[in-house]
Amino acid sequence: MSDRTARPHRPPAADRVGRWALACGLFLVGEGALRLFWIAGGRWAYTACDRTDLVDPAGGCGADRVETLPFWAGWGPLAVGVALALVVVGAVRLPGRAATTGGWLAAALLLVTAFPLHLLFEVPAALAGRPSDWRDLGARLALLAGGILFAGVANASGPRRGPVTPGYRPVPRWTRRWAYVAATLPVVGWAVPHGLWVLGVPFGISERELHDINNTLSTATGVAITVVPPLAGLLVLGLVQRWGQQFPQWVPGLGGRAVPRLLAVAPAGAVALTLVTYGVLSSVVFVGRLVAGELPWSDLLDGWAVTATLLVFLGWGVALGVTTAGYALTTRSRQSSTT
Repeated sequence: MSDRTARPHRPPAADRVGRWALACGLFLVGEGALRLFWIAGGRWAYTACDRTDLVDPAGGCGADRVETLPFWAGWGPLAVGVALALVVVGAVRLPGRAATTGGWLAAALLLVTAFPLHLLFEVPAALAGRPSDWRDLGARLALLAGGILFAGVANASGPRRGPVTPGYRPVPRWTRRWAYVAATLPVVGWAVPHGLWVLGVPFGISERELHDINNTLSTATGVAITVVPPLAGLLVLGLVQRWGQQFPQWVPGLGGRAVPRLLAVAPAGAVALTLVTYGVLSSVVFVGRLVAGELPWSDLLDGWAVTATLLVFLGWGVALGVTTAGYALTTRSRQSSTT
């Protein structure tokens, strides 16, 4: 019997899971090594204190070594990393619904921890010249990459689907309506007030707050913070347009091919989850301050535009999440119709 007939054939799906799992393993090893380095007292890439004006040598601020590391910066992430490693092992050894669910939960955890919304605002501000902590941004980008890798594991370990055929399948009308809401909210609720503030108009805020904004932000930074998020929000329209399911003909090497569902669903879902989480948590904190008397009602009335931003984030996240769900259902129907 020849080697070709004696060697068992490994299904392509297992190869895909193995590749994603290997990438996830490298990510976990890197994150774990960094946490162990901090636990041992190393300071490289540890920025928790550098972003404040505190001077606390015991906590690493102003010192060459980190003497006291918070639990959720050291041992906590290591414990989470062990749990994520078990998810990877389960995806390789026991692929199926449980492994897929674990992979998606791990991806959601990492993506929320990365806080893509922070990157959406901080990166353009940094590129515009505002002093920024690029080590912190790099750490967030690493977590974002880890979330995408675990999403890849979840997608590869799930049930096999039929081949995706190029073409456009119209999304339901309700999906299109939610997409328009998701594209409009950041323009009306974010770009308009921030644009007025950059122009010196105290729309929905006090003169004092406007003065603080003008002193803190340069014109270039203000324009970047105002324009970039709404432009990024317009990408949601791709979930209801042909180019969100099929690459345009002018794209080199990809023209006419079907857009992988994960390429659209994972980023949109991560941003939607982050927006909703931020909106809910910020609203809870805000209400708590009002109830405790830490925030006077007069300040609330003077700065109503800032308060309304919390509702904009929440509504934006919900609209984006519903649109993403509609896109996922539509493209799944397209895949199943080909089997």
